[in-house]
Amino acid sequence: MKQHKFSIKKRLKSFKYAFNGLMILVKEEHNARIHLFATICVVIAGFFLEISKIEWFAVIFAIGFVIALEIINSSIENIADFVSPEKHKRIKKIKDLSAAAVLVSAITAFVIGLLIFIPKLLI
Repeated sequence: MKQHKFSIKKRLKSFKYAFNGLMILVKEEHNARIHLFATICVVIAGFFLEISKIEWFAVIFAIGFVIALEIINSSIENIADFVSPEKHKRIKKIKDLSAAAVLVSAITAFVIGLLIFIPKLLI
């Protein structure tokens, strides 16, 4: 791969592509919208219940973890559909595994949320 000279203009353009990817995610992926709604609810609850800095760290990390894996899952599904538009059991396996990664991250984030918010709600 040819090395190109560093360019601020090109770096800024790369952000444009990344933000475009976020817009595609929200526009086209139903589960991403569910995660976004959950994110908004959790952030509002965090402010309302005045969670600590370390709790915010855990919440923000969990949110980023889920959203990042949702992006990766969506990318894998799009590549798989492009490579093999017809149903294929090996493609299904790949898509199921990437979906499982999102599920594991969402369950992890849910447990983090329970550990942070349940004690605050019981006080």
